[in-house]
Amino acid sequence: MDGFFLLNKEKGVSSNFVVQGIKKKFNFKKVGHLGTLDPMATGLLIIAVNKATKFSSYFLNEIKAYSAEVTLGGSTDTDDAEGEFLYQKDINLSSKKVLTFLNSFLGDSLQQPPSYSALKHKGKPLYKYAREGKIVVKPPREITIFGIENPNFKNPLLSFDITCSKGTYIRAIARDIGELLGCGGYLSKLKRIEQGCFSIKSAKCIDKISKDHIITIKEAFPNLDSISLNKEETKIYTNGGMVTSLYGKKKIFKIFSDINQFIGLGEVSDKGLKLKQLV
Repeated sequence: MDGFFLLNKEKGVSSNFVVQGIKKKFNFKKVGHLGTLDPMATGLLIIAVNKATKFSSYFLNEIKAYSAEVTLGGSTDTDDAEGEFLYQKDINLSSKKVLTFLNSFLGDSLQQPPSYSALKHKGKPLYKYAREGKIVVKPPREITIFGIENPNFKNPLLSFDITCSKGTYIRAIARDIGELLGCGGYLSKLKRIEQGCFSIKSAKCIDKISKDHIITIKEAFPNLDSISLNKEETKIYTNGGMVTSLYGKKKIFKIFSDINQFIGLGEVSDKGLKLKQLV
C-alpha cells in the first residue's frame, strides 16, 4: 500500500491530526501530508503513505487554488478569524474599489509572511515566538498570483477564488488588502480546491476514505512521460548509475523496468538518464 489519498479536511482540526487519523485507521507505518492547512481551513489535503512519502518533495512546488473569504473592517494578530482583534471599524466601501484593489495582487510580488506561521527562525516556528509576545519579522518572499476569479463583495465580506504559487499566504493577502483600503482585513474562510493536478472534487472525508481510494505513485504523475528500460539499463539505473544510452533535453520521466514495473523517477539530460527517486 504505497500511494496518496485525497482528503477533504474539515474545519477545526490540524493537518497532523488528519495524518495521525489515517495512520491509525489503516495501520500504515509512514504517513505525511503534502502541504499543511491551518485548523481554520478546509478542503484538499494530500496524504502520502508508506513509500509514497519519499516522493513528497515533488508536490511541494505545485500551484494551488483556494476559495477564500475576507472580512473587511478589522485586523487580528494572526491575520485570520482565529486571532485576537487589534481593532474593528465600520466601513462604507464601493464594490468597484474593493475589486480593483483585489486585482492589484495579480502577478509577481513580494509578500510579508504572517507573524503567526510555521516558518522557522533559528529552528523555531514563528507562531511560537508570537505566542510568547516576540514578533519575528521574516524578509518578504516572492510569490505569484496567477488568477483571481469569481470575486464578490457584499459589505463587509469579500469572497474570491485564487490560484497562486508555493509559499503564498492567503491570510497575508487578506491583511494586505485591508491595509490598502485603510480599513483592515482578515481571513474568515479558506478552502483549498486544487493542488497541482489534484482537485477537491476527488477528495473524501476521513470517515469515508478506504484503501480503494488510494492513488498509486505512478498515477500521481499523470503529466510526466514514461521511459521503459532494458535489463542492463534497469540495473544501472537502480544502482544509481548514469544510463548514457538515453539522453536529451533536461526533463523528468517516470521510469519502468525491463519487466514493465514502475521503479521511480529519473532525469534525462544531455549526459544521460540519472536516478531522481527510487520506489
